[in-house]
Amino acid sequence: MLFFKFISYVFHPLLFSFVGSFLFLLLTPKHIAKRQEYIILIVIFISTYILPIFLLTLLKKMDLIKNYHLNTIEERKFPIIFFIILSFMIGKMLLNIQIVDLLAYSFFGIALALLFTYLLFKTKIKTSLHTLGMGGLIGFVIIMSIEYQLNFNIIIAILFILTGLIAVSRLKLKAHLAKEVYIGFILGILTQLSSYLLYQL
Repeated sequence: MLFFKFISYVFHPLLFSFVGSFLFLLLTPKHIAKRQEYIILIVIFISTYILPIFLLTLLKKMDLIKNYHLNTIEERKFPIIFFIILSFMIGKMLLNIQIVDLLAYSFFGIALALLFTYLLFKTKIKTSLHTLGMGGLIGFVIIMSIEYQLNFNIIIAILFILTGLIAVSRLKLKAHLAKEVYIGFILGILTQLSSYLLYQL
C-alpha cells in the first residue's frame, strides 16, 4: 500500500497543468524567448500548484475539509469550482499573449473537464482527478503531435503506462470505483480534443 500511496503523491493532479505546459514549451517549435517561457512556467506553477495548496490549507484550518485528499463529494465541490475558474482565467491570460494559443486552449479543456466533473457530482460520481489529469496530458501531447507534425509516440506510450499505474494505485487505495477511474481518463482526453476543435475554428 505504501507504494500505491507514493505513486498517488508523486503523480498528484495539481502537477499535471504545469507538466503539460512544460512539455509544450520544451517539445514544440519555439514561439517565444526563453525569458518569456520561464515567466509563463512560473506563473502557471504558482497558479496551479502553490495557490491551490494555500487554498486547501485554508479550507482545512476552517474545518471545511477533513484532509487534503478531498475524500467526499461535498469536500470537492468548492475546490473544483475554484479550479474551473482558475483554469479558464489562465487560458484567457495565455490567449492574450497570442503566441501560445494551443496551450491556452488546453486550459480551456481542463476547465471543461472539471465542469463535467462537477456536474457528475449530481449523480454521486466522484471522478478520479488523477486519471482525469493523465487523460488530459495524453490528449494534449496527441494534439501537439498532430498540430506540429511531430512524433511523440514514445512519450504517449510512457504516459499510458503511467496512467495504468496511477489507475491501479487509486483502485488499490480504494479512493475510487473503477468507473470513476475510467470516466476521469475518458473525460481528460475528450475535453482536450474538444478544445482543440475549438482552436481549429
